[in-house]
Amino acid sequence: QRVVLMDPSEDPDDILRANRPREKTFVFDVVFDHTATQEEVYVSTTKSLIEGVISGYNATIFAYGPTGTGKTYTMLGTDSEPGIYIRALDDLFKGLGAIAEEVDCTVSMSYLEIYNEVIRDLLNPSSGFLDLREDSRGSIQIAGITEVSTTNAQEITQLLMKGNKQRTQEPTAANGASSRSHAVLQVTVTQRSRRKETGEEVRRIGKLFMVDLAGSERAAQTQNRGKRMKEGAHINRSLLALGNCINALSEKGGSRAQFVNFRDSKLTRLLKDSLGGNSRTVMIAHISPASSSFEESRMTLIYAYRAKNIKTQVPEQI
Repeated sequence: QRVVLMDPSEDPDDILRANRPREKTFVFDVVFDHTATQEEVYVSTTKSLIEGVISGYNATIFAYGPTGTGKTYTMLGTDSEPGIYIRALDDLFKGLGAIAEEVDCTVSMSYLEIYNEVIRDLLNPSSGFLDLREDSRGSIQIAGITEVSTTNAQEITQLLMKGNKQRTQEPTAANGASSRSHAVLQVTVTQRSRRKETGEEVRRIGKLFMVDLAGSERAAQTQNRGKRMKEGAHINRSLLALGNCINALSEKGGSRAQFVNFRDSKLTRLLKDSLGGNSRTVMIAHISPASSSFEESRMTLIYAYRAKNIKTQVPEQI
């Protein structure tokens, strides 16, 4: 459960810094080393949330970290080692299959990317840029997004692989296939059942958000220029907005309770309910063991450590 980070740039013989600790320790719910399998990561982070989605709660999984640390691998994986997307949907369909006789279930899925603060549908890229709208109940909707209804995990795997090929990826000095956008997979589970006593219809909706964030960037490390530089600025802007929301939420109820500004970016508006509302949320923070990435690793661990302090009240289902 413990990550120890040692500053490689500090000279142990430097007298001025002799009494300053070189090590920084962070404690998390669970920590994985380089030998961890996709199955281990999924079971420890996400598996327990699927039951909640079937019960009508919302759940969100973030993959966060610097560019090139393996976020897309954790979320999407490969054919032989599928990631969290595929494993979560597999378990979701198995869980819904077990209650299919008592309850009428429908599962719909959308897959989008937020690139340079505009929203693109990855299942139908030709639809152009889409708008975020708020309905009368205050929930955020995306106008014109493609929603696919299926209970076949194989079909969804193919759709995700196809959608991921439409994602904006460009080479940078830090990563040859750097994701330049945030990818959001939204799965909505709607259940309808009838109460035996009254015969009235009961409707339950659970939402599962799985978010593969773009890598946090330092231009000095990625050596970005021109268009890449502009993309990096947009990526960092939305991650900063997300960080500000996390900071404000983690201090809520404390002496420095702050206003939570979800309107700073499209990403935070879309994930408003996932961060501060009726949702169980997991952040999987990725870091690189390379000493050249020390600063990125430090900032990532501080960011994730703050996210750990968020306490949300999940209302009980009636």
